[in-house]
Amino acid sequence: MKITPEDTRWPKRLEGLKGMPPCLYVRGEIPDEEEKTIAIVGARMCSQYGKQQAFRFAKEMARAGVSVVSGMALGVDGYAHAGALEGGGRTYAVLGCGLDICYPEKNRRLYEEIPKRGGLITEFSSGSKPLGKHFPLRNRIISALADLVLVVEARAKSGSLITADFALEQGKDVYALPGRVGDALSDGCNRLIAQGAGLALSPGMLLEIMGAGKGLNESSGKNTKMGLATDRDLVYSCVDLQPKELHRILEEAALPADRTMEILLQLQMEGKVLEVFRNCYVKYQ
Repeated sequence: MKITPEDTRWPKRLEGLKGMPPCLYVRGEIPDEEEKTIAIVGARMCSQYGKQQAFRFAKEMARAGVSVVSGMALGVDGYAHAGALEGGGRTYAVLGCGLDICYPEKNRRLYEEIPKRGGLITEFSSGSKPLGKHFPLRNRIISALADLVLVVEARAKSGSLITADFALEQGKDVYALPGRVGDALSDGCNRLIAQGAGLALSPGMLLEIMGAGKGLNESSGKNTKMGLATDRDLVYSCVDLQPKELHRILEEAALPADRTMEILLQLQMEGKVLEVFRNCYVKYQ
């Protein structure tokens, strides 16, 4: 679907903002005018802590009815989308390429699932490759579609800081997850906080700021595991508290390799399994 500013479906959040594209291509839907939205962005090469927090914040926001906007990149973006889906909510991915291209390929499952529970959005026509110059451009749309922007992890010169800059120019609130002093992946977030960005201490705090999710119990957990409990429980039972190599998990689970890998990835996104080193996994909780 192609929409323009003259179309009634054009996002009202984009109206009046400088530098907006002449059209958008959409697969699925775009955020409704009344829909509360949060952009969750951060480093591609994020830490395990960053993955867990992106997933956790997105899941809790989604459970409270707040939709999650991000860029479907590796790292924080992907875990934010996955968390929103896990929370039973809606999520929107703003791409740096045409709708016909899944980039990165590792996020194929998200690419296929997001249009069913939100939408894929881009200003680039079909066939447009994911060029480096496209990604800073798409960041202005990510921030424009959000009521609030949360930066989970970012280096001192991270693309996520470009999103934060766009958000401030657009009059949006920016929050950042604090990190350890001296940790390169937290430099960007800590500097944002020092410069006046809000301190994100919990999903509940952000929900209160956004006026959403009153009465939400963050610790409660409704099982929304995409209807795959049997295979999921089997794979999880094959992971131990001591590191176990992938080939042993595959042997014990006796499922197709791609199915087992899919479930392991989902368990990692939920923070239940860690890949402590390449192709070696351990239970985290």
